[in-house]
Amino acid sequence: MSYLDLDDVHVRLGDTQVLRNVTCSLDQRTVAVIGENGSGKSTFARLVGGLARAESGAIRILGLDPAQDASRLRRRIAVVFSNPDTQIVMPTVIEDVAFSLRSEKLPREEKAQRVTEALERFGLTAVADHASHDLSGGQKQLLALCGAFVRRPDLVIADEPTAYLDARNARRVADHLFEEGAHRLLLVTHDMTLAQRCDSAVLVHDGTIVAVGPPDATIAAYEERLRC
Repeated sequence: MSYLDLDDVHVRLGDTQVLRNVTCSLDQRTVAVIGENGSGKSTFARLVGGLARAESGAIRILGLDPAQDASRLRRRIAVVFSNPDTQIVMPTVIEDVAFSLRSEKLPREEKAQRVTEALERFGLTAVADHASHDLSGGQKQLLALCGAFVRRPDLVIADEPTAYLDARNARRVADHLFEEGAHRLLLVTHDMTLAQRCDSAVLVHDGTIVAVGPPDATIAAYEERLRC
């Protein structure tokens, strides 16, 4: 069953038509979104994450209509951006991870256990009491992931999550994103090596989807367009 269904969706930001005639149905666990700068990739990701509103068209994400079920959808989706500083809000690492669970109706002991387990999973236990904004770039992105995954989302949307990282930290972040589990992954990326790791890929060009399919074929279609 598809977890994402868009039918003739249009998105306008101000006076600019950013997405037009977007139609797709995705059911693969990991999906790469590729395309040139300014093609509409990030707006597509924000639309799926409930951070952008459609001007027209029909949308179902995890079976929900974002316009009518926004609060339910937010509880099931986590979004990770390229710049983790935009997502870190609390003074210490452990407080920032715990903050992600603020809307969860969980017993205090269970929240504490989930925070502890998440810090350990992302290798942040040793810096749990450190100032969040004093971390290295790689640690900050791991903290952003930690805050996302502690909520145990059904869908993780990652928009260029390795863009500002060195090779070692980029690999660590990617490995966590692709780790087998209950979550689905929608990954916006310029890194074709990462795109190759996905089960499927979506090519966005000039505000619309022009190809959906296996990564090899979709990347080949992208590279052909770049040669034109």
